Amino acid sequence: MLTFSTDALRPQDRFEHWCEVRGKSLFGVTIELERDKRADFRGRFSATPVGSAVLAQMSASSYRVSRTASDIARVPSNSLHLAWQVRGPGHMNIGRDRVQFVRNGDLVFGHSNLPFASTPERTDGFDFFSLKIPATDELVLGARIEDAPPVALARDASLTRLVGAMFRSMTRDLAQAGQFADDVAHMVRLALLARGRLRPRQDEIRAALHAGYLHAAREILLRDLHRASLTPAAVAAELGISLRQLHALFEPTGLSFARTLTAARLKAARRALYAIRERSIDEIAFSCGFDSIATFYRVFRSTYGMTPGDARRIPPQDQPANAANRVATAR
Repeated sequence: MLTFSTDALRPQDRFEHWCEVRGKSLFGVTIELERDKRADFRGRFSATPVGSAVLAQMSASSYRVSRTASDIARVPSNSLHLAWQVRGPGHMNIGRDRVQFVRNGDLVFGHSNLPFASTPERTDGFDFFSLKIPATDELVLGARIEDAPPVALARDASLTRLVGAMFRSMTRDLAQAGQFADDVAHMVRLALLARGRLRPRQDEIRAALHAGYLHAAREILLRDLHRASLTPAAVAAELGISLRQLHALFEPTGLSFARTLTAARLKAARRALYAIRERSIDEIAFSCGFDSIATFYRVFRSTYGMTPGDARRIPPQDQPANAANRVATAR
């Protein structure tokens, strides 16, 4: 992983360095900021390979950014760009009087060799993830992509939710992002499907949908694991799929829906036991969705080889790497 922070530079050098090294050289974009604001500029950046793609994370002071015709000629890139605007809404002009508002949480997808100009709505900075994916015929399944400008995917569409769930899973722990290399192709194909560039009746699209729904289901589990009443039926209903389809999502993983949920609850409890000493073991168990203290103690010990009380003295990173699989034999 490549990391960089302007904190290591003199204040008067920070913005110029960011423009030249991060903007022009790395991304092939033009960055602009009023001169009187440059002394206060700060930025942090990291880049992580995910297969042949590159995942970048940026947090910086607000500025205007564009990819002009001269930028494209200077740094051409036959690649697709999927971005997640975590924080820092703004207006993006993609030419021909087409201006769209990019909100917090929006996903933007398009070809990297098309111009745009983005202006922030606020002045309190931004947080942003960017996935740059080399374009190949195999990846895009023959779809026409060279004329696909960067646009925000429909926020309330089911396909956008699936792409977002995969993206959020990838960014949850950047040190582990490389294991999502196969999901990059799934994300691209679902985004192309959402843009109307692919047809749904292809084996590769079915595989992408399966992966997307699995990530979305896991995201719901993490969000609602504190609810003891969380059921497969509730998750299936939220995703708009049948109960049978939901269970089929988990079959290839080797862990059922129930065991996946239990593993997530145990992991959350393991972290809380060490981090929140003032809360009792029973309180933590209930807050993580366990409705039986006896079951919690039994499954916890079978999975981690220690009691919850012992776990309060050992940092969570000492938990076994195969903890999730051991849940299968503990139930």
